[in-house]
Amino acid sequence: MAKILHIDDDIELGDMLCQYLQGEGFEAEHCPSPVEGLKKLEAGSYNLVILDVMMPEQSGLDTLKAIRAKMNIPVIMLTAKGDNIDRIIGLELGSDDYVPKPCMPREIVARVRAVLRRISEPANPNQSLELGPLVVNPGKRKVILDGQDIDLTSAEFNLLTLLVRQAGQVVSKETLSEEGLGKKLERFDRSVDVHLSNIRNKLGLSGESPSALVLHTIRGKGYQLSLV
Repeated sequence: MAKILHIDDDIELGDMLCQYLQGEGFEAEHCPSPVEGLKKLEAGSYNLVILDVMMPEQSGLDTLKAIRAKMNIPVIMLTAKGDNIDRIIGLELGSDDYVPKPCMPREIVARVRAVLRRISEPANPNQSLELGPLVVNPGKRKVILDGQDIDLTSAEFNLLTLLVRQAGQVVSKETLSEEGLGKKLERFDRSVDVHLSNIRNKLGLSGESPSALVLHTIRGKGYQLSLV
């Protein structure tokens, strides 16, 4: 049974959402304090975090930054409806998905299931994908570049795996969003772009760093990962 921690200062929403998650077969716990939530994450064994952006004690974005400094647990952000800035910053900091408030518990459960499904191990956990100096192991969810381990969030890992599987081919943003992020691409949605920008930075594919790999942006079509 997947264990979920919901960090949100809204106690009424937290209690309601946890009851709904429990009714859907999850083990769910609500914590109204981000500081206490971080302590719980360090002490407990959770599979996913639902994190509100707007909290008085410490913002959700600062809390996400603290989480990412220590662990790669999947994080779904709850953002104010229409607040694209928070969403983009959250994605840049490593959130796996976001849900705008107000929202229906059913939608959150669907997003939770989608994220957990994407990080589940495939049938053959030892089969690795290789592209030049890059090695991706889907089962162990491990990425190695030039012999060095690369830490990616679950969303980044899923997108990179799709690109490696189709190396040399253009993969559309629609495909990346639906198969990598588990949601249909909506108009003006920059989630894929932000995640791939993070991947570029972590793999050293941007700036002056030399690399045998290149991640092309094919305007109007999608992205292509290939060897130089």
